[in-house]
Amino acid sequence: MTATRATAAGASLQDSFEDLGTHLSQVTFCVVDLETTGGAETDSITEFGAVKVRGGEVLGRFQTLVNPKSHIPPLIAVLTGITNTMVADAPPLTEVLPSFLAFAENTVIVAHNAPFDTGFLRRGCEALGYPYPKWPVLDTAALARAILLRDEVPNCRLSTLAQHVKSPTRPNHRALTDAEATVDVLHALIERVGNLGVHTIEDLREFTRRVSPQRRAKRTWAQDLPEQPGVYLFVSERDDAREVLYVGTSRNIRRRVRTYFTAAEKRPRMEEMVRVATGVEAVPCATPLQAEVVELRLIASHAPRYNRRSKFPERNLWIKITEEAFPRLSVVRAVRDDGATYFGPFRRRKSAEEVVLAVYDGFPIRQCTQRLSTRRPSPACALADMDRCAAPCTGKISVDGYGDLVEQVRTALAQDVRPAVHGLRDRLRRLAEEQRFEEAATVRGRLDTLIRTGVRFHRVRSLAACPEIVAARRTDDDWEIHVIRYGRLAAAGVARPGDVPQVVARAVRATAETVLPPVGPLPAAGIEETERIAAWLEQPGSRLMELTGDWAWPLHATLDHPGLVSELGVGS
Repeated sequence: MTATRATAAGASLQDSFEDLGTHLSQVTFCVVDLETTGGAETDSITEFGAVKVRGGEVLGRFQTLVNPKSHIPPLIAVLTGITNTMVADAPPLTEVLPSFLAFAENTVIVAHNAPFDTGFLRRGCEALGYPYPKWPVLDTAALARAILLRDEVPNCRLSTLAQHVKSPTRPNHRALTDAEATVDVLHALIERVGNLGVHTIEDLREFTRRVSPQRRAKRTWAQDLPEQPGVYLFVSERDDAREVLYVGTSRNIRRRVRTYFTAAEKRPRMEEMVRVATGVEAVPCATPLQAEVVELRLIASHAPRYNRRSKFPERNLWIKITEEAFPRLSVVRAVRDDGATYFGPFRRRKSAEEVVLAVYDGFPIRQCTQRLSTRRPSPACALADMDRCAAPCTGKISVDGYGDLVEQVRTALAQDVRPAVHGLRDRLRRLAEEQRFEEAATVRGRLDTLIRTGVRFHRVRSLAACPEIVAARRTDDDWEIHVIRYGRLAAAGVARPGDVPQVVARAVRATAETVLPPVGPLPAAGIEETERIAAWLEQPGSRLMELTGDWAWPLHATLDHPGLVSELGVGS
């Protein structure tokens, strides 16, 4: 994989329309104004007025009164000049709205105080069963507040702005007249921001959302990035020191990076990150899964300060059954090649401790931490008196007998979870009969954590134990092909239309990374990488092309909810 890089040095390059949006001269605006019986959601439209313009040229006008099917309040009639008599013979909204939707199709809707007008249009569509169009919307009132200085105009009313821009049309609360005045205001505002680098409709909409000029200026970083799946890195290079600030992934690198310089990106930390960054680097990938994996590896390698997730993938916890005369359970941070049995992984210590307690609830394995002698007995603890411990310390159980008990625990964790469920069944019934429901819920919660962790454990372990899987999955016209070795993504490729997938798979396999067997149950990759691979393999449509080894789980390694209820023999 090769990296593409965009830095501050390229900031002076001219933006292309294709990269950065639609130039304003090519945008068709539908400037609309509505008159209504009032401002409440229950009020109705009484008049439509709209002007369609592009490049300063008027393409069409739309004007009609609308019968609101309700009384027009006297104050509204005085304000607009629209009376009940005028609308009595006017067409209803059921006739007007379809015509307006056709008139405004494929345009950018412009209105003064746009939420008022678009709100009535949306409610009209909902009432009549029309899908509300996904128009881009521009509010000239918000745009004026962002562009004009406070000492230029006393307020941003339409009449004030029309006078300020010397519009020949004087607003009079009639729909078409007000729409024509709004056209003049729009053109004046566009002319005002032209020397500020605002040349596209995307730029203009961002201007109303207070995107800083410094942030907008960096949008040229996106123009040379590839339009394909991959990983992008925001970097900072100062005083000969390079720091990776943020790592992300996308199915289209250029399109995703472009959003960081627009109002679409609302996270404060990301705005700060863009301000600190001096460039963007891209690592194109063959498939989205490969992009996810590369992202995880880069985050693990660089620990970027603006990435919150996956920064510390090594911070997993495991339950270990120790190797000693009387084994016990221990929560550890690493899996070692010491012959011990491990179960996990856990993201939080609390979850690991809940599973340990679930095992204690089902099996009387010792809970003390000191090393016990097979020859010299020692005093028993309170748990032995409560029959919660087999008490190997006192010689009550032999080494072989305790070994059988530990083997039951190993089986419950690694092969068949049913013994753990059976061990809790009598206790749950007793707690329920004694109406100790909160305590029963705690025990049941521990069991749920055990079963959920079992699913994660077997997903990871099954792939970690498999020397090689070559799998394919169709996406649109292509076949995504992956080579997985011991739970690690070793190679990725794509068979395009006209390619033979088997031939591509052989080529991908021939160039795949060599992966050595890991220490089980660990995979040869990070846990999250293996989980991402498992999720991809489990999607409908994934096909196994070649398999070396066995990719399988024990039959009763986990239980679904109905199976758990059946094994417990109690209510859910």
